[in-house]
Amino acid sequence: MRLHLAQVEDTARLGSALASTRPPQAAVHLHGDLGAGKSTLARALLRGLGVTGSVRSPTYTLIERYPIDGGEAWHLDLYRLGDAGELDFLGLDEAVATLWLIEWPEKGRGGLPRADLEIFLEISGQGRDARLVAGTETGQAWLARLAEIVS
Repeated sequence: MRLHLAQVEDTARLGSALASTRPPQAAVHLHGDLGAGKSTLARALLRGLGVTGSVRSPTYTLIERYPIDGGEAWHLDLYRLGDAGELDFLGLDEAVATLWLIEWPEKGRGGLPRADLEIFLEISGQGRDARLVAGTETGQAWLARLAEIVS
């Protein structure tokens, strides 16, 4: 699925649509250069899931955890990770998140859950282009539900 997100509001709508169609358990890998909108989309998705209060970018903390209906969402930003071995210090194997939102997933190869959905964002003029790709059957079903409400 390809979408053009002309304004920040379009990114927020996509996040809300992802939230309203999400499966009970999923991992989302967010790809794109600095400033492409990964954190903005993750924030919008979390807001769509009912997260209130501060939704911080995990650039310096590497992980932020949020209670959501049916479990916990983990938002990771691995930009500052030196190598995938550093994931061991985050305690990712100590609990199970029901939603993973992972920015810069290529830096955590081998230590992350497989992506049900990969979202590739890139700057396009004043807006962003988004390409959503399913990586699993769960992701395919998610995209099918999303396609019904997003045009």
